[in-house]
This record gives sequence, structure tokens and C-alpha cells, in this order.
Amino acid sequence: MGLIASGFIGFSTALLFAYILYWLDRYEKEPLLLLGGVFIWGAVIAAGSAFLINTTLGLGIYVFTNSSFASDFATGSFIAPLVEESLKGMAVLAVFLVFRNEFDSVLDGIIYAGVAALGFAATENTYYIYTYGFQESGWSGLLGMTFIRTVLVGWQHPFYTAFFGIGLATARLNKNWFVKILTPVLGLSIGMFTHGFHNTMALFLPDGWVGLAIGTAIDWSGWLLMLGIITWATWREGQNLKKYLAAEVQAKTITPSHYHTACSAWLQMFARTAAIFTGKYFKTARFYQVCGEYAHKRRQYATLGDEGGNLATLQKLRVEMAQLAPYVQV
Repeated sequence: MGLIASGFIGFSTALLFAYILYWLDRYEKEPLLLLGGVFIWGAVIAAGSAFLINTTLGLGIYVFTNSSFASDFATGSFIAPLVEESLKGMAVLAVFLVFRNEFDSVLDGIIYAGVAALGFAATENTYYIYTYGFQESGWSGLLGMTFIRTVLVGWQHPFYTAFFGIGLATARLNKNWFVKILTPVLGLSIGMFTHGFHNTMALFLPDGWVGLAIGTAIDWSGWLLMLGIITWATWREGQNLKKYLAAEVQAKTITPSHYHTACSAWLQMFARTAAIFTGKYFKTARFYQVCGEYAHKRRQYATLGDEGGNLATLQKLRVEMAQLAPYVQV
């Protein structure tokens, strides 16, 4: 029963956090199939492989040094950050390489990286809640470990891996080959460093609530910084819509009311909600999705030219936008 409860808590909270990330992607939602794929990769492949590699290398260090501290320090500060960030990052890299047309912005990089990391966290949290919570102290231990793993450090893995997503997105939207090579490496390195810093800090902070309070304050400072980056990226996407959809109003592809709603995340939400009661939800949701995709592709075309067939994609999106517009009431 304790294992079932731990698994339910570990996965339900991770899925809730993944939904929050999905909600934060206000203008151009990523495909649920891709998000589900990276979540499963994080939960199964990345988490399972990391457990085997970390355990094997940690045991090797213990055999060599005969020191539990040396093994814990090396594993937490060096091995786990390198192994785990690399494995989680593989899912983001796969989207970047195979589904390039879906990797359109810095926010996209953060979303894919965060969801992959939350899949990893779901499995890891299940293990911690059951092993160090329920098995050591029963139901009270399970509740205590749940609080630590889901509230105090619940966003740690998405935070680390988000830097790699930002690096890949920066490379995706840049012509300079030096930037294309440097930014993913830099993003992965920052993720590994922050991961290692957190683990090292946990080893040296005092036991009890004082140590937890200090660690939580430091961790949450970083997470608030990432929230600021997400807010900026969302604002920038809104500016792109204002810039690139204005011409479609002049061309009468969409109406001024469509334009005004498409450029506001809140008005879009209200429009989708109202469409539920008119039976036009799916057409309305698709219309505003197409508006977001169109603005992204216009920006890519302006920056990168006809890379990846941007012009043909723009033409298809423009036709679909015009076809859907009459069904969307504002």
C-alpha cells in the first residue's frame, strides 16, 4: 500500500506541475503527444538508466575509497549531475533534431525540458517517498518526505534541465554557427553546475529544519529567476503576434477583433471558454493555435529565411487561418 501511495503521489504531482508548464505556454501549445513522449522518456529511460549508472559508479568509488562520504560526495556532486542532465537532455535533443518545426522559441525549449525533467522527478520522487519516507517511518514519514520532495524541492529537476532547453532554442533561432554550437553546451553545463551545487549544498548544510530552510531559500531564488525568464519569453511571444499578425488584418485574413484577442493570452482563454458553449471550441482553439504558429514562422522566416521550408509552412498556415476565422466569434 505504501508503494502504491508513493507512486500515486510521485506521478500525480509531477503531472500537475507538467500541466502548469503547459498552461504557461499561452500562445502556441506544444503537441500533447510529444510532451507525453518526453515525460515517459524522463520517467522510464532517464530515471532507470540514471539509477543503474549512479549506483554502479557510487559503489565503485566506495570500494576504491572505503568511504561512504567520498562515495556520496562524488555521486551527488559530480556523477549524478552529469549522468542525469545528459539523460534528461536526450529527450529534448530528440525533439530539437527530429521535430524541428515544433521547436520554435525559448519558451518551447523550457517546456520540453521541464516536462522531460518532471517525468524523471516522478520516478525519483516515488523512490524517495517510499524508501526514505514510508519504509523508514511509516505514513508519517511518507507525508514528511512528500512535503520535502514535492514542495521544498519539487521544481529542482525542471529548473536544471531548462537551461539545456534554452540553449537549444537559442541555437535553433540563430544563424551564427559559433552560437549554435556554444549555447547548447553552455546550457547543459549550467544545468549540470546548478544540479551539482544543489546536491553539494545538501551534503554540507546542517541537519533539520534550519538546513532545509536555507536550502529552500536558495533553491526558490533560482526558480523565481526561471519564472522571470518564462514571463519574459511569454511577453516576447505576445509581441511577435502583434507584429506579424497586423498584416493579416490589413489583408482581411482575420478581423481586428481576432487580432486583438490573438495578441492577449487572457482574451484567448476567455474566447476558448465561451466557445465551449457554442459548440465551436475545437475550431476556436485551433484558430488561435494557428495564429501563434504563424507568428513563430514569420519570425523564423525573417531571421533564418526559407530554412526548413518556412515559406511553404507560412502559406499553409495562412490558408488555414482564413478558413477558420469565420467560425471564431469574438
